[in-house]
Amino acid sequence: MKEFDIVIVGGGPGGYVAAIRGAQMGARVALIEKDRIGGTCLNRGCIPTKALYYSAKALNSARRAAEFGVSVREVSFDLAKAVERKEGVVKKLVGGVEQLLKGNNVEVINGAGSLESAGAVRVARAGGSTETVAGKSVIIATGSEPAMIPAFNMDRRNIITSTEALDLKKVPESVLIIGGGVMGCEFATLFSAFGSRVTVVELLPSILSTEDKAVSRVIMKRFKETGVNVLTEVVVEGVEAGAEGGVKTRLKDGREFLTEKVIVSIGRSFNSANIGLESIGVNIEKGRIAVDGRMETNVKGVYAIGDVTGRMLLAHVASAQGMVAVSNALGKGSEMDYSAIPSGIFTDPEIGSVGMREKDAQEKGIEVVVGRFPYAASGKAIGMGETDGFVQIVADPSTDRALGCSIVGAHATDLLGEVTLAIKSGARVSDIAETIHAHPTLPEIVMEAAEDVHGAAIHKIGRKR
Repeated sequence: MKEFDIVIVGGGPGGYVAAIRGAQMGARVALIEKDRIGGTCLNRGCIPTKALYYSAKALNSARRAAEFGVSVREVSFDLAKAVERKEGVVKKLVGGVEQLLKGNNVEVINGAGSLESAGAVRVARAGGSTETVAGKSVIIATGSEPAMIPAFNMDRRNIITSTEALDLKKVPESVLIIGGGVMGCEFATLFSAFGSRVTVVELLPSILSTEDKAVSRVIMKRFKETGVNVLTEVVVEGVEAGAEGGVKTRLKDGREFLTEKVIVSIGRSFNSANIGLESIGVNIEKGRIAVDGRMETNVKGVYAIGDVTGRMLLAHVASAQGMVAVSNALGKGSEMDYSAIPSGIFTDPEIGSVGMREKDAQEKGIEVVVGRFPYAASGKAIGMGETDGFVQIVADPSTDRALGCSIVGAHATDLLGEVTLAIKSGARVSDIAETIHAHPTLPEIVMEAAEDVHGAAIHKIGRKR
């Protein structure tokens, strides 16, 4: 039996990062992965969706070319070629990660891992053979998958998940998306740009309910401009493929929609079943592996990270958790800090958020002061032709510390880093405002939002000081 300091089950952004960090710290590490290295994020999530997102951006830029004095005779789109490019991006990045693992002497074992004990993992290979590897510590990083909801009769051909949506080679004439959350709105953005007639149905009163209403209103406005039909506070009663040559979706209020495809983008199922957790007594709560701040389960020496813990289903959170788990597995000591976790939503325009939203403060009765600055008042944004959106900073009026930031607009996800660092380091809003920002750039919008917290934004008529 091979013996390792750390055995990791799952090679996604949590697992492979943990493996590399463990090797960097001098540990002998084994990484077990039954599919392709990179997990959902790299193969079926973050990366492929962003590759297609930039195909959509390129298409929209071509359509707007005349605004910039560029003559384009005819604009057409080939989804099959865009998907081919997407697959090339994924292949390149997967290969890069594989080389990093090899270069750090991580032993990659292909197969499905399950725990035989707290220190032993059985690996079932595709050909039928098995082996058991021993680890002083074990890290579970098995991730999650799109939830298969029986009521929606998901056949993965016409009623599909995000996984199948990323591999369509032909643009559907019409698409109905069940779920107006992050993924639903991202797919609405993509297929609308590609030329599909898109309808989004959402149970809650608004789309993107995790964000402030002012943020979601910007996206609603853009959806209206691009012809995306959004229905909120509706219940899907049934979905049936093959009806009249398409997919029939029936709402509880009696309305029916016939579309070529239905994309179900609600819910994820956690990959915690059938991997031996129950047999060794690991606590599982509604499919999620329960962990403490050290990312350790109730069984000493067994850790869990990423989506399977159900904490925050974000690739960068999984990576951070992986590094915390490895540190603790090797006796260094580390605690996961969730106070400054940025998130990005790739609609058009983009959304970036970190820390406290304004609505969070209102719901909890926390006194805050809010500064806001619009893209429409930015020279760089006007020059780019990207004037929709704003930067909003939430601050503590007694300490001037930055508590949160919401950005909706061009390059929102890139701009978010400055405020994330400020929140993490406990910086004051005035530290952002007093930092000289290059002109003309989009980060100036962040600076002016910080100035607006104090009513002192230069390019906005605000309250008197």
